[in-house]
Amino acid sequence: MRTMDINQAQEPDYESVKIDYVGFVDPYAVEGMVILKSDNGKEFHMRAFSGEVAKHISSFGDDTSGESAPSIYKMIEDICEENELVLVKVKIYESGEVLRANLYFTGKKDLVLRNYRASDALALAAYYNIPILVRKTLLKESMEAET
Repeated sequence: MRTMDINQAQEPDYESVKIDYVGFVDPYAVEGMVILKSDNGKEFHMRAFSGEVAKHISSFGDDTSGESAPSIYKMIEDICEENELVLVKVKIYESGEVLRANLYFTGKKDLVLRNYRASDALALAAYYNIPILVRKTLLKESMEAET
């Protein structure tokens, strides 16, 4: 899959972030967490999703893990290839008390899948190495910057 440049002027309410840390909230690796960081050092701490998803996100950046991606990722890739679509970005936002995400595809036609679990969208973004956008209101100053 290819990536696309994000023009910040086109996304005034969102900021591009990178995965800075992937880990677990508990010692049994049941609950995952990630820290997303923007270029200007602001962070968003995301948790309350499965440890299994966190393990996948972590392994996608690690070529030595030896683990293959879950079959659902291959299924999405096959569907995209059949329909000449490419996943180009994900946007993470709050919807009530939960985090949700929109997945943006382009190709023969543009397609947006709305209101999916943010952790799944984040895992897809990590798998395909595509831009992750987070609503600016979710980003906070880094703990390191405060000390």
